[in-house]
Amino acid sequence: MSRITTKIASRLPSVCVRARPAFICASVSLFNPLNSTQWLRSSRGFSTTVLSSAPIDIPSKSTTTNGPLSAMILGDMGAEVIKVENTGSGDDTRTWGPPFAPNKDGSTTNQESAYFLGVNRNKKSIQVNFKTPQGLAIIKKLAASADVLVENYIPGKLDAIGLGYEAMQKINPRLVYASITGYGPDGPYKSHAGYDLIIEAEAGLMHITGEQDGPPVKVGVAVTDIITGLYTHGAILAALMARNRTGRGQKIDSSLLECQVAALANIAHNYLVAGQEAKRWGTQHSAIVPYQAFPTQDGDVVIGVGNDKQFAKLCEALKQPDLAFEEKFATNRSRVQNRKELLDILCPLVKKYTRQEMLDMLDTLGIPFGPVNNLEQTFSHPQVLHRKMVVEVDHPKSGKIKLVGVPVKYSDTKPSVRLPPPLLGQHTRNVLVDDLGFSDAEVDELKAKGVV
Repeated sequence: MSRITTKIASRLPSVCVRARPAFICASVSLFNPLNSTQWLRSSRGFSTTVLSSAPIDIPSKSTTTNGPLSAMILGDMGAEVIKVENTGSGDDTRTWGPPFAPNKDGSTTNQESAYFLGVNRNKKSIQVNFKTPQGLAIIKKLAASADVLVENYIPGKLDAIGLGYEAMQKINPRLVYASITGYGPDGPYKSHAGYDLIIEAEAGLMHITGEQDGPPVKVGVAVTDIITGLYTHGAILAALMARNRTGRGQKIDSSLLECQVAALANIAHNYLVAGQEAKRWGTQHSAIVPYQAFPTQDGDVVIGVGNDKQFAKLCEALKQPDLAFEEKFATNRSRVQNRKELLDILCPLVKKYTRQEMLDMLDTLGIPFGPVNNLEQTFSHPQVLHRKMVVEVDHPKSGKIKLVGVPVKYSDTKPSVRLPPPLLGQHTRNVLVDDLGFSDAEVDELKAKGVV
């Protein structure tokens, strides 16, 4: 067994993939020239069956979130990720800031951006110039024994340099090749570049986000990238399960556009089933009232009244018990029909209280509620801390840094943040020597030629 082979165990039923070298490749740009790559090799992780996978990530000059997120999740699950960045400056998201993590020596040069740190934990970094034949040969050597490749370039970019699906399948028929594009590999928009912002607008999300009478609003995080990364990660695992039955890999075709359209969920079906065009509701719900944010004297709270019994409790707490028995407010359907009139009554009542007074009151009623927290309040939240959603790692340049923890827990296996985000090229020599069998002299020669 090659040293590049390690183990990911899976709790998924009937998954038993032979331990073999593995590879996933995921780029974070949809249109720029190749700039960097990322390798993920599986290490000890889930405990019953073996998925030997080694994801690769190939960021380019303009990077996003979807590909690196997919690889990072696999890294959290126990895989070893090797981020292969192009010679030179590497992944451009290293410089996407401010904010930057402070260097522990007090210097302000070559600081790592918070953006890069956020999607590159549990990865190693090597530098390879894959515009050179020798650089491409290194990638193909890894791919020959890989399980998965993930990329997100405009269709045809990787084919042009011999890293497309057809070429890679010939090298390794068991390869699962996950391709993330903006709009898909065929159709009239296949060559269009897709960024989260563009797809949020084009796939309807921006149209339904924002205040009722305000302009369309982008979601505060790159939600389309995140959704696509999650869909792709799930598809990778499913394809590995299928390969266990067939012995063959396959191509996964994942696009930002399609994933975002799917994520419109009930709003999409309001239109498809009933022909109802969507509109913006702010924090309100189109079919439930009251279900929104309310201002208090010193902050906002959200209240979600899911049924008539809860509404009666709210009215009693606000010292307006008769409201619950008025015909125009007695049922959710009537409250939706008389939304404005009801909110004109409720908003001033809630505004009489401080945020904490309102939260304490709601806590006794059995009504879903919550504060509208800023990030300081979010990351000091007792439940967030109890569930270990803030972890600390020792970064080689920045010292102790805090990262978001692993959000899904398992009863038997222990996903974790094992490695801090890597420095540029930090592990080049180790990977080439220990995993690919190069000698130190050969690595020195490759370095002198600008290949690594």
